[in-house]
Amino acid sequence: MEINILFDGGFESVLDEAWLRAVADVALRAEEQINAEMGILVTGQEQIRCLHKQYMNDDTPTDVLSFAMREKVNGAPEFIFPTDEVEHLGEVIISYPQAEIQSADHGHSVLREVAVLLVHGVLHLLGYDHDEPLRQQNMQLREQVILKLVAEKLL
Repeated sequence: MEINILFDGGFESVLDEAWLRAVADVALRAEEQINAEMGILVTGQEQIRCLHKQYMNDDTPTDVLSFAMREKVNGAPEFIFPTDEVEHLGEVIISYPQAEIQSADHGHSVLREVAVLLVHGVLHLLGYDHDEPLRQQNMQLREQVILKLVAEKLL
């Protein structure tokens, strides 16, 4: 399993890289994605707002964005993958300032909020979505199960 982590300037010291990797690892293992590769970017409000506008046509900051490599365009894979044994999943981008805001709103720690956002993002990389009620329910159930595992091990 390969989990690459990047921090935009100014966010290098807000979260521990090993902890982020461990949260993603719990989520991937819970979904039986042992031979997977993904990236995590921790950024700020302006960068995530720009990405949100560019890719979702929404000019507001958001908490998390996922860019899945598995997505298809016109029925064909959007990306060509190497012929190795690794499942290339994509990238999860988290706005740390938004996580701080939401953690205060929800009355829990920033670490818990980042875990929630990261698990949510990983599930999107794996094809989960909340675009209709049944899919939303399924995704929320998986989030709850995985977050319980994260809490037991890392929070």
